[in-house]
Amino acid sequence: MTATDPLAGTSLRHVLATLGEPLVRVLVAPRGLGVPVQDVVILDPEDPPETHPGDLVLVIGARGRAAAAAIRAAGRGGAAAVAVKGEGGTDIAADAGVALLTVGTEARWEQVEALARGVVDAARAGGEAETGEVLGDLFALAQTVATLTGGLVSIEDTASRVLAYSRAGDEVDELRRLSILGREGPERYLAMLREWGVYQRLRAGEGIVRVDERPELGIRRRIAAGIHAGSQPLGTIWVQEGAQPLTEQAEIALLGASRTLAPQLIRARTLPDPQLRLREDLLAGLLEDRVDAESVADDIGADPARPAQVLAFTLALQQPAARLLRRAELVHLIAVHTAAYRRTALVSVLGGRVYALLPDLPENSDAAVLALAKEIVGAARKHLDAPVRAALGGIVPRLSEAAASRNDADRVLAAMTRGHWPSDVASLADVRADVLLSEVLAYLADQPRLRDPRLSDLLAYDADHGEILVPAVLAYLNAFGDVRAAARELNIHPNTVRYRVRRAAEVSGLDLTDPAQRLLTELQLRL
Repeated sequence: MTATDPLAGTSLRHVLATLGEPLVRVLVAPRGLGVPVQDVVILDPEDPPETHPGDLVLVIGARGRAAAAAIRAAGRGGAAAVAVKGEGGTDIAADAGVALLTVGTEARWEQVEALARGVVDAARAGGEAETGEVLGDLFALAQTVATLTGGLVSIEDTASRVLAYSRAGDEVDELRRLSILGREGPERYLAMLREWGVYQRLRAGEGIVRVDERPELGIRRRIAAGIHAGSQPLGTIWVQEGAQPLTEQAEIALLGASRTLAPQLIRARTLPDPQLRLREDLLAGLLEDRVDAESVADDIGADPARPAQVLAFTLALQQPAARLLRRAELVHLIAVHTAAYRRTALVSVLGGRVYALLPDLPENSDAAVLALAKEIVGAARKHLDAPVRAALGGIVPRLSEAAASRNDADRVLAAMTRGHWPSDVASLADVRADVLLSEVLAYLADQPRLRDPRLSDLLAYDADHGEILVPAVLAYLNAFGDVRAAARELNIHPNTVRYRVRRAAEVSGLDLTDPAQRLLTELQLRL
């Protein structure tokens, strides 16, 4: 076993937040995620199972329950957590009182060790620093653009805060120097740029904006391009001319850089901080039955034995970049509203949908939760200018059944979409008939032996003869045999409906006066 002397440490929560999925996931944490991590050790199956308090133990060469001996030894030694590949052994870890982590199948142990040790070493050096990946990417890109343009590059957000910049020499002008020192553009210069219409042109769309040299103001010649996600401004990239003129390809390089930067700025704006990301991962694990409810409850301070409910939200925007930004804003909006209702609420994104978990629900909370969902949808429409739908899952008696509530919410959203539900908010009680019918049809679709071959013959015949018989039969059945109502629905004469229904019966051999045949006909034709 390899180790270093434990001097200081960080928390398991911070290690998980930094490493994150898909590299590492928490399976069980009987002592919560606030336990200190003081060292990272590698344990080989041939080593004696020796651990110390605060160890993060990486068990190589044993998967899942095969690592039982190491897990029990880690618990006896007071280790913070054990990491293995595979997902067995949660009961053993729970009994041993030690957190169990699962490492991605494709991950290399040396990678996990290096990252985890980096977090612990950073804590020893004096603080839990952010990973800084996004800003690192921006600084690297700024330097690349500087090389291509021959100028001095800076990248700013929409508030003129400097996000990254290229290396520079003595040719920096006053505007750039003050911007970098203050990490934002100085107001005196910003006011001039606004007065010259520079920002208006940058935010109007793609294109290069040129700013002439103003020696008396300490401004050298520069070019700039706006960074956009669709029509929404994300920031600006500036290139100041230095001691040498900009290259001939400077404007082309700048335009390409502005397009390249869009996804990175979106990522910077939508990526949650490590603590929030960990809370999102906890909820995702709970809703996917990967993390036990007790671990989640312990981390958020909830009672796992009290009722809970899941709300699901969808955002109906077509443009991917705009949808990603709006979804990130929606997550914050939902988090604020749900936290005001329940202090222990959790919010996460799964499969493009935003889910909110409401633990510790009081009795008779249905009306209050429905009002909360309507409030969130209304606030999204007002402040985000985005169409949002909300679905309420059923209230479950304990936190461990949250996945069932999520499943209900997904069923409600699917029914709202299929049935063009008139409201933006619905519960399972509102759309239960649509949900159950759609599931019956889905089962029927997967069971060909339950279908009447006469209806298959009718569908084949109608496909070859203008597809007019089946719509008439469905309209007739939906109208409970009221020919005039069916005719109004199809915008044809009642006699035409009578003829088509009669003709369908002749072609198929069905007797639509028989209740059982009518029921089967409607179900099968709805497929």
